Amino acid sequence: MIGECHVHRIDGRGNAVGSADKGGRHGASRTSRPAPAKKLQMADLARLAGVSTSTVSRALQGSELISARTRRRIQALAREHHYAVNSAATRLRSGTNRTIAVVVPYEPEARQRFADPFFHGMIGSLADALTERDHEMLLVRLDAGHLDHAASLVAAGRVVGIILIGQWRHHDQLNAMADRGVPLVVWGARLPRQRYGTVGGDNLHGGELVGAHLLSQGCRRILFLGDRALPEVAQRYKGFMAAHRRRGVTHASVLDVKVPFLPGAGGEAVRSALARGIGFDGVFATSDLLAMSAIAALRENGRSVPGEVPVVGYDDVELAAYMSPPISSVTQPLHEGGRLLVESLLAQLQGAAPEPHVLPAGLVVRASSRRDS
Repeated sequence: MIGECHVHRIDGRGNAVGSADKGGRHGASRTSRPAPAKKLQMADLARLAGVSTSTVSRALQGSELISARTRRRIQALAREHHYAVNSAATRLRSGTNRTIAVVVPYEPEARQRFADPFFHGMIGSLADALTERDHEMLLVRLDAGHLDHAASLVAAGRVVGIILIGQWRHHDQLNAMADRGVPLVVWGARLPRQRYGTVGGDNLHGGELVGAHLLSQGCRRILFLGDRALPEVAQRYKGFMAAHRRRGVTHASVLDVKVPFLPGAGGEAVRSALARGIGFDGVFATSDLLAMSAIAALRENGRSVPGEVPVVGYDDVELAAYMSPPISSVTQPLHEGGRLLVESLLAQLQGAAPEPHVLPAGLVVRASSRRDS
């Protein structure tokens, strides 16, 4: 049997206003779809239970104002009818907002992608910490040149506070936001005349640990890969140079290479240095992602790691331990950092003053930088 063909008739605005069968008759289709089941509302659940909607609301929230017997009966009905509380709607009605914006800056000029595993680890840590404190997370990508635009999220009532991953080059914008009373905490470096809250690793000590380790491995011309316009990188470089001064080793400026936090940037910097004939016998990459691509470029050019060129990264992301060779790296305590970022922001929302928190740094030495003795 050949089924009938039904053609929708479209009016001048592009709307379907009826249907026609193959013979040109208009009307309803001979086969109609069942209407979708109506979603159960709280009022429906209240009628089923024979109580008021306020009693249902309290029972589903576990309020002890409702007897245990009634709570169990209402909760059982809710499960039976697959009813779930709309937490967003509940908060909207109560005027309570428990959403925190987690902002990951983006630099359009560098065409930076959201690829660095450090970001992924930090966001996971923040998501866990916010969930434990019964808050929701709104993940936001924002132009790094306009970090102050994050304040509009608070002004519009979309979020109650902001956690920003990285200061970038805009310390002044962050101070201005703090002066306006925007609840804000930043993963980053402690800086002079800072008026906003920060949580971050001890970058100065981390950089010194890397410098001391590479020098102990016999390196004397260490390629430094990082953008010192970024506060955290600047502090890592300062510690790195302190290690040279303590050991009486001169560091040539030609070995400082400005590199953005991009997946292939470490490799490009290494290839460029080799092409220009810059001699180096070690690499300090200021992120593990830079270290990974630097090692790949060294191998492409016939340089052994760590035999000829020991390499150390930064952040100690989980993947670093599983590379070949496993990458030596400075630990960034992401789990502790995420928890402290959330706690610091919630403290501000309760009236506490913003303050800086510096977490300890440690160096995990693996095969990428350990020369055979």
